[in-house]
Amino acid sequence: MRRGTRAFVFLIPVVGALVAMMTFAGPAVGTSSTRAVPRPTRVVKGAGDITTKVARYRALLGADNGGEPVSHPSGYREISWDSVPEQFARPNLLPPDFFNAPTAPRARGAVLRTPGTGVAVSAPPTNGSATALRFGDLNPTYPDRFRTFSAEQLFSPIGSNVVNLTFFVPGTTQRAAVRGFGAVYTDIDRAENTAFEYFDARGRSLGKFAVPPLARGLSFLGVVFRNAVVAKVRIKYGNHALGPNDSKRYDVAVMDNFIYGEPQAISP
Repeated sequence: MRRGTRAFVFLIPVVGALVAMMTFAGPAVGTSSTRAVPRPTRVVKGAGDITTKVARYRALLGADNGGEPVSHPSGYREISWDSVPEQFARPNLLPPDFFNAPTAPRARGAVLRTPGTGVAVSAPPTNGSATALRFGDLNPTYPDRFRTFSAEQLFSPIGSNVVNLTFFVPGTTQRAAVRGFGAVYTDIDRAENTAFEYFDARGRSLGKFAVPPLARGLSFLGVVFRNAVVAKVRIKYGNHALGPNDSKRYDVAVMDNFIYGEPQAISP
């Protein structure tokens, strides 16, 4: 009888340990609470002559779908700013949803907002108000600093150095996500001041990526994911809003072409 009692006493702590392991082990890998954040499959970047970098990035995304209010299963959309008419360029502000109109060629599924005054496109080469080019109306030194990748017009927030870009099925109010986003910068002095941060539909960060610097020159950064997971991009422009002279204290930068994957509808 004593032998049986000893065996029973010995088993009690072993069973207790097993129960404790089962109770505190947590959810299994692969459940929704531990699902891994998607990581990019390609990062394309460069400074100086960025022509081949931009071409490579476009090729990774597929065909150019233009500005038609039609949804495609693949390809990309591009904004060059040079089609923005005079009434929506400096010294005026650009409507946030200008590039999500329900008609071509403005149906590109992009809405641009800033915590500052608004977003803006620099004046076209010929304009009735004689507004200086390349944001020269904000500072006369800027036209000499800011280069262009496509034609003459550039893009920047006003009153802030941050733009939040969200995606929609082109020409609609249906939220969307894209496979990737890339863009051309001009006049980045320090890499730590200028970057993209990507977010999914749940607001989770998919990563922050610095843009290679080149003062008075062009830089490019483009990131591609396996699937359409990018619902928002936070874009940082230097360390200060446009206005002051570019200096060691103030690193101001603006942008040219935006290139991003075809927006795919996000399920409710």
